[in-house]
Amino acid sequence: MARKYSKHERQSDWMREEPEDEAAPPPVPCWLCGRPTGSSVVWHHPVPKSRGGRDVVPMHPICQQMLITQFTNAELQRAGMDADVLLADPAVRKFVDWVANKDPDFTAPLGKKKR
Repeated sequence: MARKYSKHERQSDWMREEPEDEAAPPPVPCWLCGRPTGSSVVWHHPVPKSRGGRDVVPMHPICQQMLITQFTNAELQRAGMDADVLLADPAVRKFVDWVANKDPDFTAPLGKKKR
C-alpha cells in the first residue's frame, strides 16, 4: 500500500489539525511561594528521591534553587510535603516576601549551598 506522505515529507501547516477554540489551561501555582508559574515549571520532589520521595509539586526554578541552597536532604525529608514548615524558616520567608511581586519567569543568581 502506498504511503500518503513520504517518510521525509512533513505535513504542511494548512494540513495539520489544531484546535482553534481551545483556551490555554490556567497556570498552576508554585508550591512554595503560591505565585502562578510561568513558561518554565520545575517538577520538584519535596522529599528528595534519595530519601524515598515520589510525589512532585510544581515550582518556579528560582524557588527550587532557594530550597536546594538553603536545606539539606535530611531537612527536606523532615519537612515532607508541608510547605508551611519550610516557610517558618526566616531565610525562606524573607525570600518569598522578596519574590512575591516579581514576574513568574523572573530568575536571579542565589548564594552557594551551605556545606
